[in-house]
Amino acid sequence: MNKKKVTEFNTNSDLLIGTRPLLEALEADKPIDKIFIQKGLNSPTYQELWPLIKASGVNYQHVPVEKLNRISAKNHQGIIAFASPVSFRKLGDVILDCFDKGKDPLVLILDRLTDVRNFGAICRTAECTGVDAIVIPVKGAAPVNFEALKTSAGAIHHLAICKEFNLKDAISFLQESGLKVCAATEKTQDLIYDHELSGPLALIMGSEEDGVSPEYLKMVDHKLKLPLVGKIGSLNVSVACGALLYEITRQNTIQNA
Repeated sequence: MNKKKVTEFNTNSDLLIGTRPLLEALEADKPIDKIFIQKGLNSPTYQELWPLIKASGVNYQHVPVEKLNRISAKNHQGIIAFASPVSFRKLGDVILDCFDKGKDPLVLILDRLTDVRNFGAICRTAECTGVDAIVIPVKGAAPVNFEALKTSAGAIHHLAICKEFNLKDAISFLQESGLKVCAATEKTQDLIYDHELSGPLALIMGSEEDGVSPEYLKMVDHKLKLPLVGKIGSLNVSVACGALLYEITRQNTIQNA
């Protein structure tokens, strides 16, 4: 048995094992982060469950039975789901709420960030710096699970987490709503300290492997970077995000003083 895998997924309250627990969770509209379905599964209960999975919009993936067996030794019936400690919000609702309250929205977009500890650490900093919404893709993102909640020191409970099928559409929506969209990237000469960052704003942070996707870099209003004076050419994404968010906070503090 791959003990690292079992430890990664954990066997506590974030797991829903079997078709009936997932069916009850979906019918009760409980937040689900991800569903793993055994390839070729065709049981009567699954036939009842499948329309609910499709209608829920939850990220699902068909996987070999061996993957399910590594996650849990229990009778999973070909289905294992990961509950989320938070309910997800609609991005449009969050932006409208901000404008209704007379507040300039501050949105953080995480492009393919996959490490749950980085995600949790970023959520903690985001809550401390007044971020109104964190936007993540439905597929290819770190799980919003109880490990993320623990790493965030509970900050996830105080944030609006928005899952979007298409980040490109989300970026366009934010720009059409009057937000300036900036991307953190090393592929620029512009330092964050040289730009006006007060007012309605969205910041995109890229994946741990290759940063912000090229298609999003083409869309943004500004590309920004932090100065690096050492020999290592990059920062951990959660550290970089913290430095960027606090510069935005500094500018907003001065603007509102």
